[in-house]
Amino acid sequence: MFGFERITADPKILGGKACIRGMRISAALLVNLIANGMSAAEIINEYPDLEEEDIREALRYAAWMAEDTIYIPRQAVAA
Repeated sequence: MFGFERITADPKILGGKACIRGMRISAALLVNLIANGMSAAEIINEYPDLEEEDIREALRYAAWMAEDTIYIPRQAVAA
């Protein structure tokens, strides 16, 4: 999905949310766990089907989604 090898989206899995390799583990969950202090090792202990690269890619996906590019309409610039 958009150049992410481990991020998938399927309407039949978690309502189409971005998930890790088709599993019912969302990228948002992993980002939330990291943001709230869990280490990658702790997350993998809780979700043994995950790999460290899954967590890194979830973080890269979150950064990509949070891109703060601002688009200014051309008319506004000329005014």
